[in-house]
This record gives sequence, C-alpha cells and structure tokens, in this order.
Amino acid sequence: MALKHSLILASGSPRRVDLLHQAGIEPARLMPMDIDETPKKAEHPRSLARRLSAEKGEAAFAALTGDVAWAGSYLLSADTVVAVGRRILPKAEFVEEASAALHLLSGRNHTVYTGICLITPDRTLRQKVVETKVRFKRLSGNDIEFYLASGQWRGKAGAYAIQGLAGSFVQKLVGSYTNVVGLPLYETMLLLSGEGFDIHAHWQEG
Repeated sequence: MALKHSLILASGSPRRVDLLHQAGIEPARLMPMDIDETPKKAEHPRSLARRLSAEKGEAAFAALTGDVAWAGSYLLSADTVVAVGRRILPKAEFVEEASAALHLLSGRNHTVYTGICLITPDRTLRQKVVETKVRFKRLSGNDIEFYLASGQWRGKAGAYAIQGLAGSFVQKLVGSYTNVVGLPLYETMLLLSGEGFDIHAHWQEG
C-alpha cells in the first residue's frame, strides 16, 4: 500500500530531522545521497545551493523509481552553503580547514544559502533558495582554539554550527535562523503546504 502524504528526507542530517520535528513532521524515511558537492568553476554560492539540493532530490527520486510503496510520498532535499562574498567555504573535515574558515569569518559578514527542493507525488519539482546574513564578532585566539577542540565544526558548512557553541559568536543575524541551522522552516512549510502536503496532520498529537 502506498504511503500517502508521507515525507522522505533526502538527507541524514540530524539537524534537519530535528527542525522537521519542531514543525510537527516526522520523516517516514531518511535517504542521504552521496553526490559530488564540488563547486563548478566560478559558480555562485546561491547557484551551488540550488544545484546540489536538486541533484540530491533527483538522486533519491531515481533510487525510489519502481518502488510502489513510496509512490504517494513527497521527497524533500536541501543543501546549505556558507560564503564570504563569492568565496565558498567547504564543509570542514580537517582542523586546518576549520581554523582557516574561522579566521576568515572572524569580525566579518558572511551569507548562508540553503537550497530546498521538493518533488511531489505527481513528480512536480519545486525549488527555493533562502539566504541569511550573519556577522561574527572578532574571534580571539582562545575562541578559535577552544571551539576547534570542541569538535562541533566537523562536517559543517563554514566550520560552525550556530545551534551549538558558535551561537555565541553571532553578533548580528538578518533573515532566517533555521536557515543557518540547515533548513529554513517557514519556506519549507510554505513549499509543502502549497503542494498539498498536510503540515498540520500531527499537531494535535502534541
């Protein structure tokens, strides 16, 4: 039997799952997609976020093709990119990368872009890119040293997680906070409800 109006999340991010839970939505399935996230030459960070979110969604959709159990499901994917101007900061995997990113962000403005992509049961593809402006305080040597020691930078775009210790670095934020965490809730719920997904289905359950 098809799982009508269930949501598949093409991500393994605990932060995105938590944000959906906050909005009262329980993904029926998580499908993290392993794709090449290398920016193209001269690619704008906004374009990168849009492209990668679509590629993740399309890869998950292709993996589900022919599986009738998920035929009535919605498929949501997202990708978050952090940039200083047009310079894209990679997801930090090594301490040297994280250190360089934090030194670059120190006392400066940067932009967080999240591309969201929704594929509906009738195979309609909808996309949105949300951007948030963030300014970090000037980071001291101790700020950077102890943050690197915390490990909270690992695997994060821009080498920080705003919902953790790095929240204390934020001097100013203009736009969506949840966008910086990894999934802009307002825009995501708008996209889902606009395509017929019942975003309130489980609200009365608490």
